[in-house]
Amino acid sequence: MATAVLLSKGRYRARLAQSSEDIRAAQNLRTLAFDTRQLDSDAFDTRCSHILVEDMRSAGRLVCCFRMLTMDHGREIGRSYSAQFYDLSSLEGFSGRMVEMGRFCVHPNQIDPDILRVAWGAMTSYVDHNNVEMLFGCSSFAGTETEQYLDAFAMLKHRHLAPKRWLPRVKAPDVFRFATRLRRRPDTKKAMLRMPPLLRTYLMMGGWVSDHAVVDRQMNTLHVFTGVEIGAIPPARKRLLRTVAD
Repeated sequence: MATAVLLSKGRYRARLAQSSEDIRAAQNLRTLAFDTRQLDSDAFDTRCSHILVEDMRSAGRLVCCFRMLTMDHGREIGRSYSAQFYDLSSLEGFSGRMVEMGRFCVHPNQIDPDILRVAWGAMTSYVDHNNVEMLFGCSSFAGTETEQYLDAFAMLKHRHLAPKRWLPRVKAPDVFRFATRLRRRPDTKKAMLRMPPLLRTYLMMGGWVSDHAVVDRQMNTLHVFTGVEIGAIPPARKRLLRTVAD
């Protein structure tokens, strides 16, 4: 990118991290948002591009962040964060450029929906400028108990499973195989109330998920592998994202 600033809308600015201090600020926000005892950091932080959303009316206070790992094609998917938890060999044949989006979080005291709009606008700008053809990552449900999310998982089973050619296989030792275990029809209202906001956005873009959730006790989450093929995003949704990004 020619400039670190990806997008500026109203009071918020999204930019690429430029220094170790920027990355540490993102780690501090993640630690707060994910409520971890230790600083939320790992080896992937040095391999990724980090996008920071700042409130320019509050002296550039960091209100949202996420990271992106770019791969030229599916043969590189084994180096992704998600590959630690899912067998992604089915995606090795994907020929286009891919980006893994991870560690997405918003400051817990911020409820302005414009923050998410700017974050997704910045993501759209990044995808467009880097000719990305697939966006993927792990979408997390808070906690490791499945009971409160059964309607959400039932909806994922009935409407949003990955195409067979891309479907991730089980790799993690502790998983919830919702696609085979659940027989219920989803209550749509309950499902959407329990669906994580990030995953909800992926699904509105035509995204799909794995047929099982990984139980991640270290992060105290349940997560599903999520993919979005850029070419398959509904035209109306694509226009909306690009309107924000412009």
